[in-house]
Amino acid sequence: MNTTPDGRPIPPTHADERAMLEAWLDFHRATLTLKCAGLKDDQLRLAAAAPSSMTLLGLVQHLTEVERNWFQRVFAGHDVPLVFGQDNHDGFGLRPDRGLDEVMAAWRAEIARGRELIADATLEDSGRLSEQDAAHVGHHGVSLRWIMVHMIEEYARHNGHADLIRERIDGVTGT
Repeated sequence: MNTTPDGRPIPPTHADERAMLEAWLDFHRATLTLKCAGLKDDQLRLAAAAPSSMTLLGLVQHLTEVERNWFQRVFAGHDVPLVFGQDNHDGFGLRPDRGLDEVMAAWRAEIARGRELIADATLEDSGRLSEQDAAHVGHHGVSLRWIMVHMIEEYARHNGHADLIRERIDGVTGT
């Protein structure tokens, strides 16, 4: 596999659908990692811009919760608690004693668990949405294909946020 100059895996230009979806999701995961690289704890906790309280550390926590929700809860049907506690439903809330190493370890563990859960599944296999989420989507069942596309969209959107936060912190752009 080829990589960008900054080390991210370049998705193949020709591949089957499953390989393409997995490659683009991995690309966006690598982008988030790169956005956090080389920063000190206080920098990872800097908010984007008032009135937003979004931070790079909070984004990694949020995407950890997103990984758990879509692959463990929705797709596999597991009843698992929130990674960062019941009082931090979306994952954005920070604790002074939880730094990047701990958050990245939890995020990587969720990615690994998600990969395990979908390894033998087809893109047509379905998970089940909660009543609340089904009301928004219009159906209880959601295919792995839909989940993978949604995950790519989720990461792409939040990587845009990460771009702006990182630029505010130290001027780094272009990832």
